[in-house]
Amino acid sequence: MKNLVIIVFGKNEEILQTLKRIIESNQGWQAVIQQDLSTCKNYLSEYPGDILLLSSGLSTQEEAEITDYLAHLNHSIGLIKHYGGGSGLLKNEIYSLFPDLIPDK
Repeated sequence: MKNLVIIVFGKNEEILQTLKRIIESNQGWQAVIQQDLSTCKNYLSEYPGDILLLSSGLSTQEEAEITDYLAHLNHSIGLIKHYGGGSGLLKNEIYSLFPDLIPDK
């Protein structure tokens, strides 16, 4: 199974911790929480992840800036704009980027 590093960028601490718990309840998935735009950019440059998950509380400007920043990285990273909807929706959003991770039924 592929390990995933999911960088979760948002402002609401409670929601970020919930997302971290949901993500890390899946074997091989790791959540890295970021709440500051500059720190998030630095992290993305230094530690390539698999997915950048945008969460609630970000300004329109922050979303645009981090999305533009992704386009200039030397590595590709998936982008998910997740603003709620539950753990099932979150997993489906992740599986849409990595369909090979969908568990056999």
